[in-house]
Amino acid sequence: MSDATLDAREGLTTVSRSFGRQAWDRFRRHRLAMIALVLLALMTTAFVVGPWLSPYAFSDQDFSALNQGPSLAHPFGTDPIGRDLMVRTFIGGRYSLRIALLIAVLTTAIGTVIGALSGYFGGRLGAAIDQVINLFLIVPSLIILIVLAARYGSGPNAIAIVIALLSWPLIARIVRGSFLQFRDQEFVLAARAAGASTRRIMFRHILPNVFGPIVVNATLLIGIAIILESTLGFLGLGVRPPVPTLGNLIAESKGALQTKPSAALIPGGFIVTITLCANFIGDGLRDALDPTSRKS
Repeated sequence: MSDATLDAREGLTTVSRSFGRQAWDRFRRHRLAMIALVLLALMTTAFVVGPWLSPYAFSDQDFSALNQGPSLAHPFGTDPIGRDLMVRTFIGGRYSLRIALLIAVLTTAIGTVIGALSGYFGGRLGAAIDQVINLFLIVPSLIILIVLAARYGSGPNAIAIVIALLSWPLIARIVRGSFLQFRDQEFVLAARAAGASTRRIMFRHILPNVFGPIVVNATLLIGIAIILESTLGFLGLGVRPPVPTLGNLIAESKGALQTKPSAALIPGGFIVTITLCANFIGDGLRDALDPTSRKS
């Protein structure tokens, strides 16, 4: 078989591979992203399965081991009333990760719809939406977040909704810019000439071309969201005890930083690790979903 025939077959194989397969191949070559993905999966498994394997419930008290450091019986130690910190950390991580994922989903959904409307229609509607986006970007969101969380936030879903309602403008700006770029492209004009509806053009023709940046920024939002949730928990404005989260676990242990720093360092370490994993996975997805990196 000639070299030309082999080259032709290899080229055909490369072209015939789906974009998803090519993206996965590029993502696998991003070593830090793969390590972060495995590490995040292990932490998620520990958060979900760990409490079921422990002999302690998150509210059980061991009066023979009050406020102790790490030991064989209590690997993460105990709090001042004898509750096992490993179970509480795992359950707190479960709640914090759930809130972060819900924030990422809600923020992405709101920002995508608003950004798509602004970028596709333009004109007065686009200008009005753009001014709303700018308004949300310039207001001191952390202060408003604290006020809204103090007023409405107590459960995980309420906290996620409050944070999402203040976090969507960044996604909206990205989607708006992408829709402005694609709305006058030839494939959109052809679909419009063929009689396709506005909704079909927006969400079946343009949105798939914006999918990469949306997924990347949604992944990065997980890290931002878990830091915001932990900040509120540390300030006592997030999910309130007895339900543990990583933020309020740090808040509960802040008085014992000198005598038992592990009580704050362990949940803080999980927060940092989850944030780094989300950022590395986002970097890997950015490289994997970048159309310019595809071989011709």
